[in-house]
Amino acid sequence: MKKLGFSLPAAILSAAAAANNPTALPDVAPLAQGQHAAVNIPQQRLFLYQDGKLVKIYPVGVGKADTPTDLGRHLIGATAYNPTWYVPKSIQKKRNDGVKVVPPGPDNPLGGVFIRMGEPKLGLGIHATNTPSSVPGVVSAGCVRMKSPDAMEFARTIKRGTPVDVIYQLAALNSDSDQNLWLAAFRDPYKQKNLDTAALRKSIAEWAKANGKTVQAKRLEAVLKNRTGTLNCITCTAPAKVKGSLQSIEWTSGRGVLTGTEAVKTPATPAEPAETLPEGTAIEVDVGDTAPASTPASAPTGSNTLF
Repeated sequence: MKKLGFSLPAAILSAAAAANNPTALPDVAPLAQGQHAAVNIPQQRLFLYQDGKLVKIYPVGVGKADTPTDLGRHLIGATAYNPTWYVPKSIQKKRNDGVKVVPPGPDNPLGGVFIRMGEPKLGLGIHATNTPSSVPGVVSAGCVRMKSPDAMEFARTIKRGTPVDVIYQLAALNSDSDQNLWLAAFRDPYKQKNLDTAALRKSIAEWAKANGKTVQAKRLEAVLKNRTGTLNCITCTAPAKVKGSLQSIEWTSGRGVLTGTEAVKTPATPAEPAETLPEGTAIEVDVGDTAPASTPASAPTGSNTLF
């Protein structure tokens, strides 16, 4: 008798994989009030918090090793929808196609929105892209790329003056509702070699002792060696799924306690509704790898430039 077979739709398989492999949470203490975002470079993820609570995780493209995204705290600035891209001279030389300006449209590597991040002199921003396959990835010339629907959602959500912490954490240590420890380790795109394994191991030991757990030493070592970015339970005795919601553990300090929230601090620029610039505003930033525009474009008359 012939066997009957079937396959689940890709969307269902993807949803099942996401449910079984939740995103690891970095050791970030969000502001207790207001919005706060963090981008973990090795993880290629942006985390958005509201009043100390995680509300959204976005996959992102980050700067390449030779054009890294600036680490540290940056504030959200103005937003430009359907921006015009002024091609920096360095990129003009690489492209060698005579294109100096790319108008809004499918050839524009900034996509449909650009959100200034940090001081304009840094040339940083969070923006959409016309190459969605590059997200997540280590692909840009410093800016943070998002898939277009995510970028639009983020632009309409984020407030001007919101702090964005760009961090470089090569591991994430989380707990679930059963107090089991889940560990993920990431590859080192900038070759920082700065994973503090002593602090990590101390945090693991402290948590295990406080919660009556036994660490599976071989599994711990395998996670640190393989650095797949996938969460693995290092205190479970058998294959397991995350129980309840994940919580980040403060491992970078070696304390091994749940990551808390920062006391309310006044940002350098008070958070306020996003400043939206006129459509077609000109943006001059180095976006990294781009496909040549189909036809050269000239600078639009009377355009506003966001530097």
